Amino acid sequence: MKEQIEQIRQAAAAALDSAQDAQQLEDVRIRFLGKKGELTAILKQMGSLSAEERPVIGQLANEVREDINGRIAAKGAEIKKAQLEKRLLGEKIDVTMPGVQPLIGHKHPLSIVLDEIKEIFMGMGFDIAEGPEVEYDYYNFEALNIPKDHPARDTQDTFYIDDNIVLRTQTSPMQIRFMEAHKPPFRMIAPGRVFRSDAVDATHSPLFNQIEGLVVDKGISMADLKGSLETFAKRLYGEDTRIRLRPHHFPFTEPSCEIDVSCFKCGGKGCPMCKGEGWIEILGGGMVHPKVLKNGGVDPDEYSGYAFGIGLERLVMFRFNIDDMRLLYENDLRFLSQF
Repeated sequence: MKEQIEQIRQAAAAALDSAQDAQQLEDVRIRFLGKKGELTAILKQMGSLSAEERPVIGQLANEVREDINGRIAAKGAEIKKAQLEKRLLGEKIDVTMPGVQPLIGHKHPLSIVLDEIKEIFMGMGFDIAEGPEVEYDYYNFEALNIPKDHPARDTQDTFYIDDNIVLRTQTSPMQIRFMEAHKPPFRMIAPGRVFRSDAVDATHSPLFNQIEGLVVDKGISMADLKGSLETFAKRLYGEDTRIRLRPHHFPFTEPSCEIDVSCFKCGGKGCPMCKGEGWIEILGGGMVHPKVLKNGGVDPDEYSGYAFGIGLERLVMFRFNIDDMRLLYENDLRFLSQF
């Protein structure tokens, strides 16, 4: 039996020497020291030994067990160290190599111009307001003096969700919503997306952006509208910029006007950008209609106000000399990376 135990010691040592990973190491342990292992099987035969042989064989078996356990521990540490060195070698980083510059985004041209516009109006004491893009027909039309049979509805190809809910065709509903929630005097602009069922081409899109403006106070007149928009134009395009008001008609303002700015490319002399006229139309506005004031909960006998609407895409296209509106929405990085 002594010879068998010594043979187990030698076999275990040889098996441990050839083990390459933790799984092979565990297989060796089970083979020799497990419940059905070779050394365990020898110890189960101790009952057949004489009383004199048992202590000798037991002591030798324990020595071999401790020897195998020691070798397993040492081999395990050796395997762990080798695996760590291999991992470190595989994850080695050359700190002298040049780094890879990550791609960093920047503002979209629409955001660039919109942020400038916000800064200009906030500098004049205007608040920034937001409203829903899915709007009630009442706010989008009726409260703005556009009843259901009004011909102005025919000029706005509207997306109807049902008879009473639409995708807003303009930011003008914010006039009513802001008046309902605030007591005059106040000044506000309300930028946002609007929707019309237009065919997509170089100058039209079913989705575009407007900036609504509203000022209500005692004694507001067209002179205040002209002064505010002239200040806006000068800050946006330069101190030499001039504005021109032309009579127009909007259902929610009376009197109404279109506002042009002197061409910022040619200074009013005439060029392809302004089509030789020297002026570029940028927005529409006028004095808030008394019915609209009343619908917003404001007494038209005590207060007056002016309102205006700016098309953001038009200003962006003028600013960056863009001739196709679709470029602003196609997400082409070759185009956007220029800004």
